Amino acid sequence: MIRKNPNGDLPVIHETAYVDNTAIICGKVVIHENVFIGPYAVIRADEVDDDGEMEPIVIGAHSNIQDGVVIHSKAGGLVKIGEYTSIAHRSIVHGPCVVGDHVFIGFNSVLFNCDVGDRSVVRHNSVVEGCNIPPGFYIPSTTNIHSCSDLCHIEQVSPQAADFSESVARANHELVKGYKKLQNEF
Repeated sequence: MIRKNPNGDLPVIHETAYVDNTAIICGKVVIHENVFIGPYAVIRADEVDDDGEMEPIVIGAHSNIQDGVVIHSKAGGLVKIGEYTSIAHRSIVHGPCVVGDHVFIGFNSVLFNCDVGDRSVVRHNSVVEGCNIPPGFYIPSTTNIHSCSDLCHIEQVSPQAADFSESVARANHELVKGYKKLQNEF
């Protein structure tokens, strides 16, 4: 469902993107080319700051927002998902938040008030809150990062983890093509 927010902002969705008809895209959202938005995802830009303003939620080209993901922002803060980035099933990205290019966010992970650098991997059931993850970091499953000092024992992304992240992005990019063809059959 594509709908306006109370301010009257309507999502802007590139014609090559695929948005499942069970997803909810609301308000000041910009979805770039070849993005996959999976079933039951919710991307909602509707809260304003003290001045009545809000930043958009931006989904970069060739990224995928998988089944049941929720993306929202407190008080109109910016949420930006980079290009070729995967946000896996049932994750929550709550802004203000910036996720770089070629990033993988694993199942059920939560990002809040943070930046995640390019080519980083946040594995399943992890929480990143209130800090900046530098480019190329690997956050293992079930890890909680609440400050930059929590990063002292975190390693760089291995070639295997990087390959996995890229394979997920490629698979979802192919899904965009397949589902767009199916839309033309009805």
